[in-house]
Amino acid sequence: MKEAKELNWKDVIHYATKGNPAPGRRVEKTAEEWQALLTPQQFRITRMKGTEAPHSGALCSIHEPGKYACVCCKTLLFDSTLKFESGTGWPSFTQPIEYNAIKYHKDTSFGMIRVEVLCNTCDAHLGHVFPDGPAPSGLRYCVNSESLILETEIS
Repeated sequence: MKEAKELNWKDVIHYATKGNPAPGRRVEKTAEEWQALLTPQQFRITRMKGTEAPHSGALCSIHEPGKYACVCCKTLLFDSTLKFESGTGWPSFTQPIEYNAIKYHKDTSFGMIRVEVLCNTCDAHLGHVFPDGPAPSGLRYCVNSESLILETEIS
């Protein structure tokens, strides 16, 4: 694992507008290959940029120790020690597990300007990041449960 670099909102905006850090590896599949590997809900969220209803995701209220991986490619994305209760209805984290685990994209859908977060390995849609999280980073990665797998055996 790379040495952790704590990101802040300035870093997020830089990546979203100037380009993302290179991932450690890439996983690319066709839509048909992803559909064969994922549930319909996982496919809709990760590959079609969908979302789940607030407070409906299985990982929203779980606080077990472990690491959260991308449901599509199994890349580690978040550590449970950086998960917090945001009250939004989606799992929330203050930092990715590695600075290059996440890809950032300016999202202007629905008449808003937000920063979409994707798995930097396979481009799976995860959710969005906001600058209203707790100190010290001030970041809140708001992630769909369906896009994550909690790996408790590797914590």
